[in-house]
Amino acid sequence: MDHGSLGFVSPPAIYGSELLTWVLIGLLCYWAAIVGLRNAGRLPDYVGTQGPILTLHTKRGRALLDRLARPKRFWRAWSNLGVGIALVVMIGMFVFLLQAAITALSTPEMATSAVRQPRNVLVIPGVNDFLPLSATPGIVFGLLVGLVVHEGGHGLLCRVEDIDIDSMGIAMLAVLPVGAFVEPDQESSKSASRGGQTRMFAAGVTNNFAITLLAFALLFGPVVGSIGVASGAAVGGVAPDSPAADAGIEPNDRITAINGTAVGGNDDLADRLEATSGEQIAIELNGEETETVDRSLLVTAAIDDGPTGLSTGDEIRAVDGQTIATERGFFDAVGENERVNLTIDPADGGDRVEREVTVGAAVSVVEDEPLEAETGPTDETMVITRFDGERVHSYAELADLLEDTEPGQEVAVAGYIGDERGSYEVTLDEHPRSDSGFLGIQPYQGTSGVAVSDIGVQLYPADEYLGLLGGDGDTRFGPITDTFLGKVGLAILLPVMGVSGALPFNFAGFTGGIQNFYEAQGLLGAFGDGTVFLLANLLFWTGWINLQLGFFNCIPAFPLDGGHILRTSTEAIISRLPIEATRGMVRVVTTTVGVTMLVSFLLLLFGPQLVSG
Repeated sequence: MDHGSLGFVSPPAIYGSELLTWVLIGLLCYWAAIVGLRNAGRLPDYVGTQGPILTLHTKRGRALLDRLARPKRFWRAWSNLGVGIALVVMIGMFVFLLQAAITALSTPEMATSAVRQPRNVLVIPGVNDFLPLSATPGIVFGLLVGLVVHEGGHGLLCRVEDIDIDSMGIAMLAVLPVGAFVEPDQESSKSASRGGQTRMFAAGVTNNFAITLLAFALLFGPVVGSIGVASGAAVGGVAPDSPAADAGIEPNDRITAINGTAVGGNDDLADRLEATSGEQIAIELNGEETETVDRSLLVTAAIDDGPTGLSTGDEIRAVDGQTIATERGFFDAVGENERVNLTIDPADGGDRVEREVTVGAAVSVVEDEPLEAETGPTDETMVITRFDGERVHSYAELADLLEDTEPGQEVAVAGYIGDERGSYEVTLDEHPRSDSGFLGIQPYQGTSGVAVSDIGVQLYPADEYLGLLGGDGDTRFGPITDTFLGKVGLAILLPVMGVSGALPFNFAGFTGGIQNFYEAQGLLGAFGDGTVFLLANLLFWTGWINLQLGFFNCIPAFPLDGGHILRTSTEAIISRLPIEATRGMVRVVTTTVGVTMLVSFLLLLFGPQLVSG
């Protein structure tokens, strides 16, 4: 059963907006100090300021670049490849941002999506929803590597194209490196060929993409191959006031035994709990301490004003008079019955109550879609109890059945809207995101919009995350993980999968306590858990950050590399047209594209709020 993430306590973290406030206060104090030093003439000559940014300039390293630049034919061929890649990515970024902005305006409900919140644009650990503070070392290391190879590429190609360099350096925001730069000599740069300038601007993103492939190749190969899932069920979250919370079980613990019987992994926990009789059980944690848990079937999440009337914290004591204390016992007691009588101890401590509820998949019927064509318009939540002849107890079961359907297929759907049962013959439409049929519903996870748990823990899918990184583990993404580029694409999404709802938790590297779910083994196992996890984190964030830097700098807008490549490419195209080319024509093209990108980006962030507000 899919519990969702609501109602569970995850590992401790500072609330993002509070941390952002303190970060901004700190930056203001830092900026004031820099302004004071500058006005007093206390800053060295090699230190410059641009607002709160410090730029550290040096002329060292030019001799090294001259030596590295000697195989000019190789570097030109390398950069020509990069120009082609950059052009493809530039076009893709332009189309993506344009479509994303249109989608944001046409679906204002996206304003409530955590992924779309403006704070999540900031790659600052602890501020956004998907980068914990524990990921900071890996992110800073990856950023340093990305800046060095990016600006190093520009500097190297400057010397390949005989462009002089005035200085090189790094930009700092307080103690954080936020950028690097190479300052080409303006006169020398203007005298270079258009192709030479284009190769120079593309060299940085080319190096970023190359480092991404190298980092992920090492991560997916020997490093993740040396990591295995530790024994036990991985606890990712604990529901407040649950039996587990009362017993002192915390996120990042592993349940390694129940009443002395070993728990091999997440899949074993339900079997061990069901095989154990009695309402009191002994749970061994991390292979060490043992805690006594008084279990009961707890509601760990429930939709507001849902069809069951249950609330988070309620305890279900019996189904149709049959006493139950486990999730499996609940479903066994329900059986084929569509409506049952529940005995409930309310979360507020009130008197025990009896309530008749419908057990099935809770959904909203979408307007102008196949199901609504049969049910008619309704604002009430529908609970689907049967689909194509099969009994449905939860949305997870309904989703599995829907995956096996095809567009145009006629299916029988039965369920309740309020207390009224209806049966409908529905012709499925084409699904907008898959090859299966489309029923036209918005789902609520769990059973009738409710998530329940015997002891109140949410399991962390440690084996699935390891599988997504090329390790030994099963994943729900099928053939995507069979290819290297497929693994790279999923790895880039891992930090936001929990926020987006694709998986129950984010993955931000082997850090923040989740390393308790894994152990070093195989080729690198002799170096110990700490060394292997550190290497894995550095490679993960180096690949992640460098790909982000590459894509970001390919945006065709000034002052990014993509804006410069757009200018030189536009000049090359216009110069070949049977017209008198002018700088104004080039400026019109670059300005139009740049403004369109900026407006699209702002609409992507703030458009849903403006439309819905």
